[in-house]
Amino acid sequence: MSIMEDAALDLRLRTAAADWLTERAQHQRELATQAELAEFIFEGRRVALLDRQRGIRKPAFLDAALSFRTRYTPPGHLPPYEDREGPDGLLRYKYRGEDPEHPENVALRRAYEHGLPLIWFVGIAPALYLPRYPVWLIADEPQQLQFVVALDEAQRLIVPGDAVGTERRRYVERLTRLRLHQPVFRARVLQAYGTRCAICQLRHGSLLDAAHIIPDGQPAGDPVVPNGLALCKIHHAAFDQNILGIRPDHRVEVRPDIRKEVDGPMLRHGIQEMHGRQISLPRQRSAHPHRHRLEARYEKFRTAA
Repeated sequence: MSIMEDAALDLRLRTAAADWLTERAQHQRELATQAELAEFIFEGRRVALLDRQRGIRKPAFLDAALSFRTRYTPPGHLPPYEDREGPDGLLRYKYRGEDPEHPENVALRRAYEHGLPLIWFVGIAPALYLPRYPVWLIADEPQQLQFVVALDEAQRLIVPGDAVGTERRRYVERLTRLRLHQPVFRARVLQAYGTRCAICQLRHGSLLDAAHIIPDGQPAGDPVVPNGLALCKIHHAAFDQNILGIRPDHRVEVRPDIRKEVDGPMLRHGIQEMHGRQISLPRQRSAHPHRHRLEARYEKFRTAA
């Protein structure tokens, strides 16, 4: 097979994989299990998108890596990528081991050298992943045993390794939150709560949000499951606007003036009747809302009331 034929095959596979993942997401199947990712069919043959044993996936008939992954992090622990931002604000992905010439590192390096799009699979639960794509490797830092990752086209324009100004760094970090941190946080919180609103039990995933107990950017506002609540959009808005609060004993409290209002059935059934209700909690105790965070957020609610 010629170099041009190899390049055309590579492009077709990457395009087909991205289209397949996008189609899944459009049918509310954005998350994928390891088993599902092994069943992808490309031009009549099965091509696993994720390697069962390795963190970096390179099909035998490709010259460069197709995907890489970050393993699942237990509730309450920051995902590994949180500590891998450089002075430029861009994320880093560590080599496999300490040998820059390890075959997996070489496969990633070839993707970097050819500017190829990759899929980043982020662990949401054991053997369950959220795909982020396309992403690119835009620099190789062998002294630090890592590659520099761009999450979108705008980040590809940043010169890796340069110390950037405050505004530029904020811009890069905002893109990272939008493309990685927020989707991962949402996926992990909804997974922990069984894809249902903790207050009203609504199970339509497209109508659910991951609400921060302590807002993002504030001390203790980390994007971890114990700082999150799965809430439907109306209860998320009501929580953020201090129309309702959640006590440290996990009971809903509706603001007194709101309980006295007379409006329509949404206010009566959707808000007022939630007063005193016990919220549902994740099965895994380590995923429960952190008590001190709830106390701090409830005190803010009481002050607002």
